[in-house]
Amino acid sequence: MMALTEHTMRLRVRYTECDPMGVVHHSRYFVYFELARTELYKLNGGNHREMEKEGVFFVVASVDCKYIKPLHYDDLIDVTVRVTRTTRAKIQHEYQIFRDGELMAVGHTTLAMISKEGKIILIPEKFHIGF
Repeated sequence: MMALTEHTMRLRVRYTECDPMGVVHHSRYFVYFELARTELYKLNGGNHREMEKEGVFFVVASVDCKYIKPLHYDDLIDVTVRVTRTTRAKIQHEYQIFRDGELMAVGHTTLAMISKEGKIILIPEKFHIGF
């Protein structure tokens, strides 16, 4: 089976994610990125709970977001995540958020694999899933 390197998930913006003007708070975009990225990993058979039991963790080493247009309360959005580069210790993703087919934001993350001691390590082969 060939691994998925891209996934799109649909979300509805909730009231609690917005400021008093009904605009999505900038920090929530990173939550949307993580939801899509985690789902892509699960679709490829990945299991964060199993990794953590073995004492290895994916952590965000860098993240950015370019806000193109604001999202608002009750918007139905599509969050697309794509694996753009992998090494034995890191994975890079790109994200796009769309509302009604219009690009609203673009982001990037670099994830690193670390040990429970917090040291960067090579991703064990059994967890090198979907990238």
